[in-house]
Amino acid sequence: MIPAQNEEASIGSKVLLAASYADRVLVLDKGSTDRTMEVAALGGARVVPLVGGEEALLKVLNRASLDSELVVLIYPDCMQDIDLLSHVLEPLRQGFDLSVGSWPCRVSCEQETVMLLNGKNTFKEKIGFLAVTSRSLQKISSGRENVSLKSLLSAAKTEKLKVNYLSFDVDPAFRKLESTRIGVVVPAYNEELLIGETLRGIPEYVNRIYVIDDCSTDRTGEIVKKFGDPRIVYLRHEVNKGVGAGIINGYKLALKDEMDIVAVMAGDNQMDPAQLPRLIFPIIEGLADYTKGNRLLSDNFMTGMSKWRAFGNLLLSFFTKIGSGYWQIMDPQNGYTVISRQALEVINLDSIYPYYGYCNDLLIKLNAFGMRVMDVVIPARYGREKSSIKYSKYIRKISPMLFRGFLWRLRIKYTVLDFHPLVLFYFLGMLALPLSVLFGLWGFLQILLQNPLPSYYPLLDLLVLGTGLQMLLFGMLFDMQVEKKRTERVGLTR
Repeated sequence: MIPAQNEEASIGSKVLLAASYADRVLVLDKGSTDRTMEVAALGGARVVPLVGGEEALLKVLNRASLDSELVVLIYPDCMQDIDLLSHVLEPLRQGFDLSVGSWPCRVSCEQETVMLLNGKNTFKEKIGFLAVTSRSLQKISSGRENVSLKSLLSAAKTEKLKVNYLSFDVDPAFRKLESTRIGVVVPAYNEELLIGETLRGIPEYVNRIYVIDDCSTDRTGEIVKKFGDPRIVYLRHEVNKGVGAGIINGYKLALKDEMDIVAVMAGDNQMDPAQLPRLIFPIIEGLADYTKGNRLLSDNFMTGMSKWRAFGNLLLSFFTKIGSGYWQIMDPQNGYTVISRQALEVINLDSIYPYYGYCNDLLIKLNAFGMRVMDVVIPARYGREKSSIKYSKYIRKISPMLFRGFLWRLRIKYTVLDFHPLVLFYFLGMLALPLSVLFGLWGFLQILLQNPLPSYYPLLDLLVLGTGLQMLLFGMLFDMQVEKKRTERVGLTR
């Protein structure tokens, strides 16, 4: 059960994530005036009107428990990541009757409970999750009137039920967020409508927010300056330099401030902040140096997308696999990324492509220096702003950059830093293929001119063509094996 009001930009991803844990998802409408409920229904949720406060909420909870073994209440304003639900559900499998997950937060929430697990007085604990078995819920709510959340917890104590309190602030896994210096780069160009929502959604555990205004001509800069968050560092470009240049300048500021991890969240509010921990933890836990979102495995990503656009995205993914050497990655244009300070210090930031396509070029640079990249499946989040990328034009524009980057990667990774014969296979393949095309064109010209050709000429041309294709395929195969062995070696050392 997810109470919601005017959350059309984020409710879809919340419903999809919740559905991965539950047999059915209920979204409780608190009077939305936008498309929140429509989006929730499209995501597969059942929409239920909610009139009243906590008493009405718990009545719906009771009704839902009549045909369920356990029910979960999710407060989206007070939770950091729906994936944390797994930690709340685990105690119920171990015999607890009720499990509460909370997080200290400054945002205004109606739900509040007293927990003295961490001994801190800085924040009040706000409930993000409440999971309870149906049997226990019926026992503690039966015969009681005007039931509130606090009285429900008190009743559970009176009935001597086993209650598990989990504060993610003191959980060892999530304490790492507080001990890690995290920066977020927000590239923005003419985002006066959405920049405020973007900044408000950035979680509290983020230490610095670097807003890079790429010479906006609207009120973007004015809104950022008046926002009032002390974490914000504002930088304006006096000329438009491109989104890549903005992100690189944000990276440089983060390195100067000695951030351990730096995320990128665009100013159009299409990057769900609830997903940020899923990108951060693989780096904190030493599994990756760079993580990126992958929307292609999300059921709702292709919704409303033309077949031509979908083909363009897949084609660009294939070209980027070849160019970067990261054969396992998909959705290379996904700008929702997190990178470690180690990776930022290794690569030459000034050499990164400054426009759209920076993410493809960055992958090439990371692979050349042996950085580990991980895809994190994240549902697409569609809001009021849509992507303006035209893949037919975009692929033509960045293909030369990908090819130059590919040659640079081969030189640096396989001849300068190390040596591998795959560069010879690639070289022979790239030599034989155009040679076979030239042979074919020359032979076709001779036929048009009615000049006799040796009988073996077509076979020779096919031989050169086949050899070129074979050499390229061998080069790709060896490139895949190098990356696979490096990944396995890193896994074994851990």
